[in-house]
Amino acid sequence: METESVRSELSSRSRRSSRHRHNTHRSTRSTKSQRKESGDNIMAPFQTSININPETGRDGQEVIEVQILPQDENWGENTTAVTGNTSEGSQSMEDVSNWAMESDGGLGFVCSRYFGTTLALGLTFVAFISPLTMVVLPKIGFFPGLSDNILQPSQQMELLACTAECKGVLLSLAFKLVLLAIGVWAAFLRPRNAILPRIFVFRAVTLVMIAVCTFSYWLFYIVQITEATKAIALGEDATDYKALVTYVSSFADTLLFIHYVAVILIEIRHLEPNYYIKIVRSPDGESRSYAIGQLSIQRAAVWVLQRYYTEFPIYNPYLEKIPISKSQRKAQSSIKFYDVDGSNTNAAGQTRSTAGSCAGSGSGRRRESVSAHNERYHEEAERERRVRKRRARLLAAADDAFAHVRRVRLSAANGGALGPREAAQAVFPSLARALQKYLRATRQQPRHTADSVLAHLARCLSQDASPRAFLEPFLVEGPVLAADHETRPLQRWSLISDELLARPLAHNIDFQLRQGDVSLICSIKQLPKFSLSEEVVDPKSNRFVLRLNSETSV
Repeated sequence: METESVRSELSSRSRRSSRHRHNTHRSTRSTKSQRKESGDNIMAPFQTSININPETGRDGQEVIEVQILPQDENWGENTTAVTGNTSEGSQSMEDVSNWAMESDGGLGFVCSRYFGTTLALGLTFVAFISPLTMVVLPKIGFFPGLSDNILQPSQQMELLACTAECKGVLLSLAFKLVLLAIGVWAAFLRPRNAILPRIFVFRAVTLVMIAVCTFSYWLFYIVQITEATKAIALGEDATDYKALVTYVSSFADTLLFIHYVAVILIEIRHLEPNYYIKIVRSPDGESRSYAIGQLSIQRAAVWVLQRYYTEFPIYNPYLEKIPISKSQRKAQSSIKFYDVDGSNTNAAGQTRSTAGSCAGSGSGRRRESVSAHNERYHEEAERERRVRKRRARLLAAADDAFAHVRRVRLSAANGGALGPREAAQAVFPSLARALQKYLRATRQQPRHTADSVLAHLARCLSQDASPRAFLEPFLVEGPVLAADHETRPLQRWSLISDELLARPLAHNIDFQLRQGDVSLICSIKQLPKFSLSEEVVDPKSNRFVLRLNSETSV
């Protein structure tokens, strides 16, 4: 009965396969006829063929003839593939248009991104403009006794007089403010490249010092003016303009020192390496190790992401899928049928056959578990061999394609010369098939579309690049930022840590960064301290004696 069921299954499979071949052949013929009918109207930009004729024109240049051929949308080959991927939730490797961009225009996002920067700029501007305001106010009438007509004009002139020493202080104040403006622009007026979840302690301390300094100097400035007004009313000596200028110059000195401290705390303190950080990417186990300075956990996370996007290779999730071996495919395709409603006479035979099949399947599973690592080893070796073979074919196809194109000067004789885009469209079909096969073998098809490859080819032709330079994005594994779906203006990551994020790094601290299926596990270790001692070698000890032996060659 089992034999009959297997035969019936094979016969049904053969009927289905014959019907499928008939339908496929009929659809292929209809597709060819449709292409033939619409070939004069539909032309893809890369569906061309090139014929190189070694004929010379009037100026001795080669003539390039380009013939437009009607082709379909598949830029690599015109074969028909039948797959078993029928799930509604499945995703093709060639579908790269579903990378959704995150909408980051909410009010909360704008506030979290620009509130701290706006507050820092406003406070810095107030502190910078305060010395200028303190110097200018007495000249425009805001000075004790000038508006009450208590002093005579000669006394007012004497009070507002600025001697040579006062002018030197004013000149020194002007240069201090210019240097302060240059230092603030160079060190702090930069766009923020990260939004931190916690407060940045050193930046907050710097802003607090600026606020306290500005408030204190303005407070004492107002107190001096008030006391000077009282002194003028009582007929005593009041603070003159020279004393105010000296006071404002000390204010500028204080701002310069605050800027110096801020540069040390924010920019210089973390430059000396104190810790060793190891970064492991969770899906594929790619790891890197760096020496890092004294940073907080959240700033170290930003530092790690900068290194990740510029130094880690692109994560390809399709390489993580283990291919199904031939034995597993056979096991999945071999289906046995058992008659559970048979007669009692055949029950014993069916029981024995069932027990035998179960024992056989159990031994088969044991054999598969034993030989699983051997199969995986051979499959990986076969894949590497196939990749090397297709790489060699791609290099040869690129060399042939680039050999058909050369730069010429535009003149009346060669008015039919092609531009970079047209030349790329002409030579692209000669290497498209080899390129697509290589991309399939290396699982890179989601990252490279026909339009992007064509634009890259046109750019290489316009810059007189070599075939190896054209193939560099496909042959060399670039950093994460080289991927098209990673070029978003904002990257969202989640920072997970058992410690407070504003605390500095310490020994044996671990934190994790997550974005979708990718996670970066970071481990911190303290760098050891080194003790060096000097050892002096006596020059007289550098003497040698040869021990001759009859068996040696010396």
